[in-house]
Amino acid sequence: MTRTFKIISSLATILVILGISPFAFADEASDHAEKITHLHDLSSNFGMIAIAAGLGLGLAALGGGLGQGRAAAAALEGIARNPGAAGPIGSRMILGLALIESLVIYSLIIAFILVGKIS
Repeated sequence: MTRTFKIISSLATILVILGISPFAFADEASDHAEKITHLHDLSSNFGMIAIAAGLGLGLAALGGGLGQGRAAAAALEGIARNPGAAGPIGSRMILGLALIESLVIYSLIIAFILVGKIS
């Protein structure tokens, strides 16, 4: 199960990178006429922008969910082994979960920015 998940996650990462990389290497327009043409070309890529926003947010949520699940499982295992350490372990777990969730929120903000380019 773990090997299959690693292969699928590697393939998904490669597909996302290959799908988004043309936008990163696009040339900037130098004068106003070229900028208008560039904006017209951008309108044909609205579907790609929407797919990039959805995939980025979905992958971030998947990674965040997996990370939070593993963190909670490890914290609960530590508390089960030493119930007296429940306070320090719990507070550090909450801090770790907040940091993991902040990364997912950053991807949500980036997805909103990308969707804002569409409208």
